[in-house]
Amino acid sequence: MNPHLRVAAVDLGATSGRVMSGRIGGGRVEIDQLHRFPNGAVRVRGSLFWDVLDIHREVLTGIREVARTGPLHGIGIDSWAIDHGLLDHDGQLLGQVFSHRDARVEGIAEKVVAQIGAATLYGTTGIQQLPFNTIYQLVAARGTTALDAAETMLLLPDLLGYWLTGAIGAERTNASTTQLYDVRQGAWAVDLCRELGIPEGVLPPLRDPGSLLGTLLPDVADELGVTADVPVVAVGSHDTASAVVGVPATGSSGDFAYISSGTWSLVGLELDQPVLTEEARLADFTNEVGVDGTIRFLKNVMGLWVLSESLRSWSERRYQGAELRSLLAAAAELEPLRTVVDINDPRLLFPSTSADPMPERIAALATESDEAIPRSPAAITRCILDSLAVAYRRHVRTAAALAGTSPEVVHVVGGGSQNELLCQLTADACGLPVLAGPVEAAALGNVLVQGRALGADLPDLPAMRDLVRRSYDVRRFEPRDGLDWAAAEARIS
Repeated sequence: MNPHLRVAAVDLGATSGRVMSGRIGGGRVEIDQLHRFPNGAVRVRGSLFWDVLDIHREVLTGIREVARTGPLHGIGIDSWAIDHGLLDHDGQLLGQVFSHRDARVEGIAEKVVAQIGAATLYGTTGIQQLPFNTIYQLVAARGTTALDAAETMLLLPDLLGYWLTGAIGAERTNASTTQLYDVRQGAWAVDLCRELGIPEGVLPPLRDPGSLLGTLLPDVADELGVTADVPVVAVGSHDTASAVVGVPATGSSGDFAYISSGTWSLVGLELDQPVLTEEARLADFTNEVGVDGTIRFLKNVMGLWVLSESLRSWSERRYQGAELRSLLAAAAELEPLRTVVDINDPRLLFPSTSADPMPERIAALATESDEAIPRSPAAITRCILDSLAVAYRRHVRTAAALAGTSPEVVHVVGGGSQNELLCQLTADACGLPVLAGPVEAAALGNVLVQGRALGADLPDLPAMRDLVRRSYDVRRFEPRDGLDWAAAEARIS
């Protein structure tokens, strides 16, 4: 093995993408952001799409920058889940790539559940009932020219990997989020597809995280300025799977809870086996595959999307002082738990508009619940953060009860780990210490899985996490007494 591996880690989020230079060697793992670009859905004739060709171009730009500044031994891609492209018989993309926030899926989940049965659906897939899961997107696409002509469906990281290598497949951690994956059998749920009229032939072969997709296509290598023997590795291509690898935890499964905090917040536990009980279904917890055959038993929470959309709304209205740093400082001085709302209310899912701005949706939810109406940007910010902390408390405790574990600490990784107010509120709400960081856990997990595939001495998850702990400091937040978080939770039950 090269004593100093250097790889490109592509980490794509719904609002921005990053390409990192990752290095493993000398007893450390390190990353440097070499390229960052904005991302967001584009509305065309009433539909919401990802500009996937622009994402591809930015990915190439970032990989080229990594290659320009040093050796390149590998490439890995992770992104958000669920969204996908359809390829025809010639391998060409059929139409645009829909955003999961597009309205075409409205009402589809209810019809599918009525047909299949909620218990059967959960018993097969173990997946949280989210209205935009891939299964519902494909049901919504039945009868369309694109799906009728499709040869293959590729989730976003697999699509980008296909454009780099020509290799077709579905990495397992991301495939498990689609609600088309049999979590017991570790295979596509083909009987479910048949019953719903989804052409099972579009489901590509499954591959494990750490497997090699292949090497670069010659024209791609020429464009990047590298040799064509650079391997592309299937990392934990769901960004949360990579982020959980990058959690600097000690102990065994169930000893810690994690919150991957970003546009979405993923709150849960790492387990050895799925939890497919009726109680887990009713609690709407999801069982997604993790790296090394683990299960990410978690709940999707709306996350900092609500705050970012509020910030965008205030910016468009040119509110003075509606800048994140000043808002967080002002929010920290306000009365805690004055207003809490259900941060997972479906009305918060869709982008803020001038006719229906996010801050007014928050105020409307408060009004409906007889909560104090937050009127200023600082008050709305405090409401969002308090409500997130209440949701984190509920889901950490519920996950532990359902799995029969007792986590001793909560690890917060991702962008939200930089939000000191949110981290302290999370510690207070959960009654557990919070260890915040690293920020770029998903990129680190991406690099670590690549490193092992390319020969680094990282035999298991504890070894990977030990390397993270030796390489990055975390900040500890101790829980404080004095607030009745149980009462706050009861107000939105």
